Amino acid sequence: MLVTIMSKYDKIFNSSETSEESLSPEEAVAAIATVTAIADLSIEDVDAESLAGILWEFEVFEEYSEDEIIEIVDRLIGIAEDEGLGVLFNTAKISLSDELVLDGFAAGVIVLLDDELAIPKQKQAYLKKLQTALELEDEEADEIIKEVIAAFQEAEEEEYTDDEDETVIIEEYAQEAYQSPLGNFTVPVPVDPENGGRIQSQEGVVGFSDDIGTLLRIDYYPFPVEQSEELESLGQQKYLQSILVDKYVPQAILANVPDATVEYTEYLEDTLQGSYYVLIDMPKGSTISKQENNGTAVRLDAYRGLLIFISGEFLYIVSSQHSFLNGETPDSIEEEAEYIKENILEFVETIEFA
Repeated sequence: MLVTIMSKYDKIFNSSETSEESLSPEEAVAAIATVTAIADLSIEDVDAESLAGILWEFEVFEEYSEDEIIEIVDRLIGIAEDEGLGVLFNTAKISLSDELVLDGFAAGVIVLLDDELAIPKQKQAYLKKLQTALELEDEEADEIIKEVIAAFQEAEEEEYTDDEDETVIIEEYAQEAYQSPLGNFTVPVPVDPENGGRIQSQEGVVGFSDDIGTLLRIDYYPFPVEQSEELESLGQQKYLQSILVDKYVPQAILANVPDATVEYTEYLEDTLQGSYYVLIDMPKGSTISKQENNGTAVRLDAYRGLLIFISGEFLYIVSSQHSFLNGETPDSIEEEAEYIKENILEFVETIEFA
């Protein structure tokens, strides 16, 4: 097995061929991230939007829109598919400016980080070869790895702090309703303080959760007039599907739970004047965790249901999850989809839209 892996990596880093397509220094950074993402996968398994989301956080790409980065990644994936990973990497290497070599290595590091913000053992051989190919000293490489991890930790701490600031103590809402800051909906609080119920609210989203696995979340976006033309052009089913499956799921779900997969989709023509529903399998993607014997907290597996619809001048995405506690195993996809869908629809019935 080790021989096979090393051989595969050698094909990437020992290439002497380059592509006839030229790359800018910034595109070369994106190319290293793309090669890293594909190295242990098939090209079909690499999601351009998720990879673009990672690259968008780089200062190197601050002048680019997310759509522009997606176009770059799509082009790079095409080169890899047509000419091979070795050709793409070699082209990236000679296209990197001296100022962006460290950014190129950092792009590879970010792609390799796991949920624990560490480089998995099975990826370390690749990272060492990347370091060697970019002619970085051990100290330089170690410093970049530490900086990348520290940046992620800082971001997580800031997100946690933000969440704490936005969390409303549920007792304040006892027997009352939550009203959107924009005044577009009101909903009775669906969780109980006795079960650790809490409300987390920020611009455009409110979530209700507790310690027994409940998660009910409402994302809401003003529906701009210019979107009406696209809605009419695509039709309601395709429009809602494109927003939910092609945009929301990659950004809100896959970016945080890379192994998540859409397992079920359904257009509900007669529900809420047309709505679209998906069920997502989220390995270790629950909002609640279990304590392992070594003291570490590991998120539970979960299924997440999402329902998208338009009401008044707003687009809504309402979601709920089913976490699998104490060795519980899921029912069939169809049964899970139906169970979570009914939970969401019951919750939606309690929402009063303005």
